[in-house]
Amino acid sequence: MYFALFMAAILAVTGFIWLLDSLVLRKKRADGTPEPVLVEYAKSFFPVILLVFFVRSFIVEPFKIPSGSMMPTLLAGDYILVNKFNYGLRVPILNTTFFEMHHPSRGDVFVFHYPPEPSMDYIKRVVGLPGDKIRYLDKRLTINGKLLEVQDGGDYTYVKPGLNMVTAKRYREQLGQVQHDILINEWVGNYDTDAIGAKFANDEEVVVPAGQYLAMGDNRDDSSDSRVWGFVPEQNLVGKAFFIWMNFDQGSRIGGAIH
Repeated sequence: MYFALFMAAILAVTGFIWLLDSLVLRKKRADGTPEPVLVEYAKSFFPVILLVFFVRSFIVEPFKIPSGSMMPTLLAGDYILVNKFNYGLRVPILNTTFFEMHHPSRGDVFVFHYPPEPSMDYIKRVVGLPGDKIRYLDKRLTINGKLLEVQDGGDYTYVKPGLNMVTAKRYREQLGQVQHDILINEWVGNYDTDAIGAKFANDEEVVVPAGQYLAMGDNRDDSSDSRVWGFVPEQNLVGKAFFIWMNFDQGSRIGGAIH
């Protein structure tokens, strides 16, 4: 969000300088007098900044994965692309929708403004849609009364920050139309008494409110998600992740589609 605000400010400044020169300053310069350096730079950079701002705001935006909460689907260090128009065109910075497109589907990997601190962007998977009735007990999801199918995928070992080795169980889960892998281990989360995670632990059914989504990380026991901080409001949506375009440590991941 801060980068979009910075881009908008630079765009406004360079555009203003170009417009001021075109309407006022140029007429006052003697014939043959070169443009001031500031005007020259503004006219050079404005079209480039406008193009970048337009693409990032309405078409596609790059993000870097900072943590392992979406393993094994996404790894820390993955650079991804996010479709900005799939969930509707939004006014930059304000993030209000002015042209409706699609709504998130169950199983989408989506980027959104972190509800407790909207200046931060988070990435998780859509688990619950508005109106869904969700249970999560014994590491298994039940949605609208249906226990989700999972298939054992064996052990999965990875390194956490601090060089701590972790061995988790890998499962293949069917979530809506999407099959994806999740990681499960023996950790038991500690949640505030009013948190969604605490309700799940008490075998309570949670109903997703209208206009909101329940998000969870694929690394189920190592993810700060809706179980901790609540639902994702519609107005916080940024876009749908769809492509890994770079990973400097694991070149084989470049070009991978995100499912």
